Amino acid sequence: MNASAIEQKVLQVFLQVAPDVDPSRLKRDVPFRDQFDFDSMDTLNFAIGLHKQFGIEIPETQYRELASLAKAAAFVSAEVQRRAQP
Repeated sequence: MNASAIEQKVLQVFLQVAPDVDPSRLKRDVPFRDQFDFDSMDTLNFAIGLHKQFGIEIPETQYRELASLAKAAAFVSAEVQRRAQP
């Protein structure tokens, strides 16, 4: 799975957690909290959704890596690649 496909799936998970967000207004590099009313429960639900979608573990200490679309996509991509290596 390439980086673009991963980012699209991460965006889909984000929009499940925050369905009121207009994806055309989402800024990739700006933290979700600075753009929307996205709180710690939303972050938890986002992490759970990413776990279900990609089968990766995301400990609470790594939640800061989910702060924006760009950061979350990069984190998930790295985890997917790490998991794929023997």
